[in-house]
Amino acid sequence: MAESLRDQLLKSGLVKEIREEKRTSTPPRQGGGSSASGQPYAGNRPKQGGKPQGGGGNRHGGRPTQHAGKPGQGGQRPQKRNDGEIDLAKAYAIRAQTDANERRKAEAEAAELARLRKEKKRKVEELLKGKALNLAEADQVRHFPYGDKIRRVHVDAAQLAAINAGELGVVQQGGRYLVVQKAVIDELRGIAPEFIALLVDPNAVSESDDGVPDDLMW
Repeated sequence: MAESLRDQLLKSGLVKEIREEKRTSTPPRQGGGSSASGQPYAGNRPKQGGKPQGGGGNRHGGRPTQHAGKPGQGGQRPQKRNDGEIDLAKAYAIRAQTDANERRKAEAEAAELARLRKEKKRKVEELLKGKALNLAEADQVRHFPYGDKIRRVHVDAAQLAAINAGELGVVQQGGRYLVVQKAVIDELRGIAPEFIALLVDPNAVSESDDGVPDDLMW
């Protein structure tokens, strides 16, 4: 009996090769495939009872919550500035500095005045040294106004006449009244005129406004 076409193909090996080509070229099934171990492929689906994997958001699907507050402050609220207290403290500081400056200025002025008085006193002492004409045996008194009071100096008759003529004068030094020449008084006028106690102007009226002569003796 002649062999059929199928038997001839099986013997030649062509049928086997055609079957293997069909098996390898068969496309995969649509839908859920399987892994190499035969388990269904899960993909990115979440496990049962667990949270979705790969997500970093919160449960509302928004961005992660950030801490409130400005950068670098650690979320702490800055302290409230009290401008009233700052201004008051600044005013006190300025007033204290002003008072200190005025006090130092007053002390400097007082020191300068004391220095000038001391220097003036020294010059007056040098000018009057050995210039006093007071006499121990003077028996007459010459009164004169000085420092809102009536003062007096003891002189003799010749000195009294010279004082009334403006040739002699009287100066004050250390609580004493000294009779000196007119030239000494003129020089003293340029140094310390406040020490001149009496110098008569011969050209002036000899009587005061109250009618009492300046050279009145009592």
